[in-house]
Amino acid sequence: MNIKSFALAVSMLALCASAVVAQNSTTTTTTGPSGQTATRTATRGNGQTNVTTTGPNGNTAARSTTHYAGGNSTTVTGPNGQSANRTVTGRGSGNVTATTTGPNGNTATRNTTRGGGSKST
Repeated sequence: MNIKSFALAVSMLALCASAVVAQNSTTTTTTGPSGQTATRTATRGNGQTNVTTTGPNGNTAARSTTHYAGGNSTTVTGPNGQSANRTVTGRGSGNVTATTTGPNGNTATRNTTRGGGSKST
């Protein structure tokens, strides 16, 4: 193996390792005055954010967000297993649309246009 091949192999290995390390996870535990605890774990990286919260009674709620150019998509799931979704598109374009769908399937949409100092919602 010549030096160029070796340098390329090392560069590829470093790039792959940095992609793996790019994800960051943080866990926080809070203890109340009666000694009960609640835990929150957030994992971020690669355009994704996942947060799970577990209360003192063991019930868990979760939020998962995917970030992409111009917007994001979020799903929130409550301790009863029902979920709601919110999608935002058009960020940076001056014409942003946010659509939310609740656990019962009903949908609400908000459009915001910005440009020249005006705004409509």
